[in-house]
Amino acid sequence: MRSAMVAKKKTPKKKTPKKKTPNKTTAKKTTTKATTAKRRTTTTDKSPAELPGGAALAKVTAALDEIEASPSGGGPLQLPDGTQLEVTHLAKKLWPALGITKGDLLRHYVSVAPCLLPVLADRPLIMRRFPGGVDGPAFYQQRAPDRPPPGVRVERVAADKEVPSRLVGGSLATLLYMAQIAAISQDPWFSRVSSIDAIDFAAIDLDPLEGTPFSTVVEVARRVHEQLQALGVAGFAKTSGASGLHIYLPMRPKTPYQSGMLFCQLVATLVARRHPKIATVERSVQKRPAGSVYIDYLQNIRGKSLACAYSARASAFAGVSTPLRWTEVGAGLDPRDFTVRTFAARLRAAGDLWLELRRSTGVDLEAVLENARARL
Repeated sequence: MRSAMVAKKKTPKKKTPKKKTPNKTTAKKTTTKATTAKRRTTTTDKSPAELPGGAALAKVTAALDEIEASPSGGGPLQLPDGTQLEVTHLAKKLWPALGITKGDLLRHYVSVAPCLLPVLADRPLIMRRFPGGVDGPAFYQQRAPDRPPPGVRVERVAADKEVPSRLVGGSLATLLYMAQIAAISQDPWFSRVSSIDAIDFAAIDLDPLEGTPFSTVVEVARRVHEQLQALGVAGFAKTSGASGLHIYLPMRPKTPYQSGMLFCQLVATLVARRHPKIATVERSVQKRPAGSVYIDYLQNIRGKSLACAYSARASAFAGVSTPLRWTEVGAGLDPRDFTVRTFAARLRAAGDLWLELRRSTGVDLEAVLENARARL
């Protein structure tokens, strides 16, 4: 199991004169020491100068307002990089009960673009489209449309035999084009097209059984957090934008999907064993305890995805998947506080809480496994 979960490491070259190598066993004796460093800068993180600025995005928002108010409700949208994107039916209500329009969805994505685009950069995207709004039928689309507009990135993914090409995130044109074709959420892979078999993060999806109160989801999240702390691992929480919570774990470069999944399985199993009344890893819905939360670690497979941070969701309340401080994961947490209409204020107040995850050096699985053996 250890060899399956640990990514290969390069052996450092010895220098002259020789220096004593620190004893690895001694270094691993402190089991509560965090095994993730606080910051890293990845090659896919764009500097503020490379991302659309506030003034430029304000012009895009103003243009969307003008187009939506026009008799046709559509027209060319000028983007900061000079790209033009044709948008249509901006007054169409995607959430009829709430009166939230396609234009509102595009404005949300414009407002969060500086935080969201680095999250999506270089990742294949899965589309779930709602052409008739959230009350109508939806369908999944894996392949890229045949004639995407300029500025929308399309790539053939290595070893992808079933899908000839996919949309790839990272540009404002791609983000807004997906909203234009009523793909409400942003669902990226856990890996990038440049390193398709290696994950940047793993995720634990807390999925409540129907009828389970959100307070129980919060309780399970806190138990997962306690287990991660015991293992010396930093976890990052966010609302799913619907009824659940997601906990993301940064992984080191070249970590295989299987390693991330096995680690999440380890954490999920430990939590479920210790809190069987509220937490379960039982895959069969019928066999899960009433009022429990399913700790899903099986999303950590190539080709699967979760709605990412800052993504809108097709939930009844038009939720947004919102990064959280762990101090917020408590009795007062309500995912309905974070919506397409209210999220801009949240972002201004809280800032980009997902930035630390993106800049983390990732989990040292070898050290974690040493810690975990004592807890099995």
